[in-house]
Amino acid sequence: FFFILLLCNQVIDGNEIVYRDYVDISVAVASPKGLVVPVIRNVEQMNYADIERAINEYGEKAKKGTLPIEDMDGGTFTISNGGVFGSLFGTPIINLPQSAILGMHGIFDRPVAINGKMEIRPMMYVALTYDHRIIDGRDAVLFLRKIKQYVEDSRTMFLDI
Repeated sequence: FFFILLLCNQVIDGNEIVYRDYVDISVAVASPKGLVVPVIRNVEQMNYADIERAINEYGEKAKKGTLPIEDMDGGTFTISNGGVFGSLFGTPIINLPQSAILGMHGIFDRPVAINGKMEIRPMMYVALTYDHRIIDGRDAVLFLRKIKQYVEDSRTMFLDI
């Protein structure tokens, strides 16, 4: 989450950009009453197992309708995974005053050119919507390239290389 900390860990408050020294990430979760977006707090202090556990806990609370409103306030960045519903592609909308939202979509087999030959590979589209007042386009592309690297080889994420 190094890139999120550097790139997306600020919010707009009126006419000011507020930089945070902690990372609170919102995760879109389906509930019987619609989409809710709980905030996982202090992600910079968590390992991947802790993050997964927190997402599962919020998911259970959302399904039961016991997610309090204070658990959905204060994030700087949102992750939305429409892929679990079979989404091919979409452009998510920023949850203001956050700085960005990452939309992840379904993994489908697609034809791609590899070394001059057509091959079928599992492919996933990701979309980053970001506030240009806060985030530069170059940095957004570097962030997406890092996400691509993590998805293609998760060892790089766990080893932080």
